[in-house]
Amino acid sequence: MRGTTMDPESVAAALLDAYATKEPIAPLPDMPIEDAYAIQRHQVQAWVAGGAVIAGHKVGLTSAAMQRQLGVDQPDYGHLMDSMFHTDAAPISAARFLQPRIEPEIAFVLKRPLRGPGVTAAQAVAAVDFVLPALEIIDSRIADWKITLSGTIADNASSGGVVLGTRPTALDGLDLRLAGCLLHRNGRLEQTGAAGAVLGSPLNALIWLADKLGETGTTLEAGHVILPGSITAAIPVEPGDVVTATIAGLGTVTADFLKGPAS
Repeated sequence: MRGTTMDPESVAAALLDAYATKEPIAPLPDMPIEDAYAIQRHQVQAWVAGGAVIAGHKVGLTSAAMQRQLGVDQPDYGHLMDSMFHTDAAPISAARFLQPRIEPEIAFVLKRPLRGPGVTAAQAVAAVDFVLPALEIIDSRIADWKITLSGTIADNASSGGVVLGTRPTALDGLDLRLAGCLLHRNGRLEQTGAAGAVLGSPLNALIWLADKLGETGTTLEAGHVILPGSITAAIPVEPGDVVTATIAGLGTVTADFLKGPAS
């Protein structure tokens, strides 16, 4: 049912409960995008009230591959909390997630604030301190990943976790559009791609995000991590999987999914 009016606080509470119980909720009816972002904000407010810190943002659904995979036709954004970050190659308990998938990205780390609307490419470049290879663990609190655009927005853009590589690289001399990526799971090549799949360049996703958040009076802050979107289609992961992304010019990053209960 399209355009259904829903109480943002009630839907946010159901999604927050799914994090705690590890039981997904039923698919959400389609709703206005503004309502979906209101639901997302209610969850962020609850996390901050509980002591979490906003550590950055993610842009989702920026590549044709991901839009086809999830059946949507435009980007979205979500919040990255400090509790979502994991150390490169360190064990991650797969039990932390409900139905995880993973995707390779080029993460921007900002050295100065960036706020739109009207951000130029030059301003975006000047705001970036360095880039890192990254793996985003996407997850859905909605059963069987049966999501619409508004559904994934309400669910914090299907955010789950982030693994950052440890070798920072300056933008000088890099052509992000041409950065090729190999995604391996348990030593087997699963996906290949180039970062130009991300809105033509990951930098365009950063500009889009700064402009979109600027409409709400929100600034991308110095030190924040920005994930611009996946270079390839996402792949599912299970306990015991080891996933590595190798991005040309940036190096590698590894997510090691530990078997066993959540720590």
